[in-house]
Amino acid sequence: MDKQVETIAFLKRLFGARSPVEVMTTHASIIFLAGDRAYKLKRAVRFPYLDYSTAQQRHTACLKELTLNRRTAPELYMNVRTITREADGRLVLDGTGPLVDTLVEMHRFDQECLFDRMAQRNSLTPAIMADLAHRIAIFHQEAAISLKHGGVKGVADVLEINERSLRATMLVPDEVAATLSQKFRQALETHSEELERRRQSGKIRRCHGDLILRNICLWRGAPTLFDCLEFDENLATIDVLYDLAFLLMDLWHRKQQELANTLLNRYLDEADETDGLGLIPYFMAIRATVRAHVTAAQAEHAAAPNVRASVLSEALQYFDLADALLNPAPPTLLAIGGLSGTGKSTIASLVAPYLGQAPGARILNSDRIRKHLHGVPAQSRLPESAYRPEISEQVYANLRQEAERALRAGSAVIADAVFDRPQERKKLEQHAAGWRIPFTGYWLRAPIEVLTSRVAARREDPSDATADIVRIQAARHCGEIDWVNLDASQKPDTIKADILQHQGIDSAESLSRDILRPPEAMKPA
Repeated sequence: MDKQVETIAFLKRLFGARSPVEVMTTHASIIFLAGDRAYKLKRAVRFPYLDYSTAQQRHTACLKELTLNRRTAPELYMNVRTITREADGRLVLDGTGPLVDTLVEMHRFDQECLFDRMAQRNSLTPAIMADLAHRIAIFHQEAAISLKHGGVKGVADVLEINERSLRATMLVPDEVAATLSQKFRQALETHSEELERRRQSGKIRRCHGDLILRNICLWRGAPTLFDCLEFDENLATIDVLYDLAFLLMDLWHRKQQELANTLLNRYLDEADETDGLGLIPYFMAIRATVRAHVTAAQAEHAAAPNVRASVLSEALQYFDLADALLNPAPPTLLAIGGLSGTGKSTIASLVAPYLGQAPGARILNSDRIRKHLHGVPAQSRLPESAYRPEISEQVYANLRQEAERALRAGSAVIADAVFDRPQERKKLEQHAAGWRIPFTGYWLRAPIEVLTSRVAARREDPSDATADIVRIQAARHCGEIDWVNLDASQKPDTIKADILQHQGIDSAESLSRDILRPPEAMKPA
């Protein structure tokens, strides 16, 4: 940093001549906010995972940052600017003299639009998460594939970096860090076959690499990924689920578990990654360890003792989360049935974060499955012909198939459908018994007036049900229902509490222990 003192003073004078300058500092960068521009200066630092110690290294990193981030934020990233020393000794911007340092020039945006700020205000919504999941899924689909990176070796390399970095920060005693490292390596052996399968099948891609809330903003109304990892191709060419896991972990750490679960489910609706579900808690644990040592390193630069103590406390929270995510939890299968308007999907979204491994259960919604079968967005309306009995049978068959895939991977599952036909309820129960998976069915009921009122009030919903359809459903004989009956006219939080109590789950304890289950083959009963 000492060799950049002159550069920092120069930039403050240069930008301050036109408008007030706000300066932000991270462990690797200094950002100057001036007018409608943001200028990012790489700090002259070296960590076990990053080296910006020379001007040429920082220049190369800035060029890569511009190119890579234009994949997801072309409007934000404008240019690369150089700071040079002229013959008279002066520093100038974009001069012809020898290179001193480099800046990335960006459009400035309101800092309150950063997703970490929005999370603090509780202004992130399921709709925003759905939009974000869609954009991440497309980004991953279009990202360049690598068969040389990732797999067991790629994960092992990250584990080594984490272990060295933890020891360097002295966040925890060496023996505590060694115990966690041993847990990671044991889990690596468990997951080695799946990691290699995914590498060979093209799941390793040139991803974002640093996909956390503070690197996402709401730019012109759209969730926008920026500030991707540019300094190490090995750390950024990774499993797409490892990329997503950083964001899931960040939401989990910030007590936004429902949003984390929503993000995962909407991502899985668009990306065929169900077979990798068992890796996600492990990936989240690795990411939590990354944040633990990076945050601990930031504490060294805190000026005030109370600030340093606060930063170290957060670093320890990440460390504890990593350890908790390595604890096993068995999968389970829940079915939530009931006529349209009973609130099945709402209840499923409230219960899902508490079931099984982090970030909670895979929710399989029959309306979304039907729309997927017809190749239309979830909010699009389908014609009446899309609800013929043979198509409905196919929807339920797909639901069972996807449930089996998720359960085999080690994830809990919630089946969210009307289930008004006895044979569909029976088939799911029989499959759960065959998979040797604990099963509970819940049947939501409410007066017809409540159901029709709710359905009439829906907007932008995957369900095509109308008040007339609800009346037709209510007139149909559903057969004997031996699932747990719940009053759907109650408040959703009350129904959630009833389900969790019936499952024997303490909500506060469940979200604090979390949870890797090594996937085991399910044998027929």
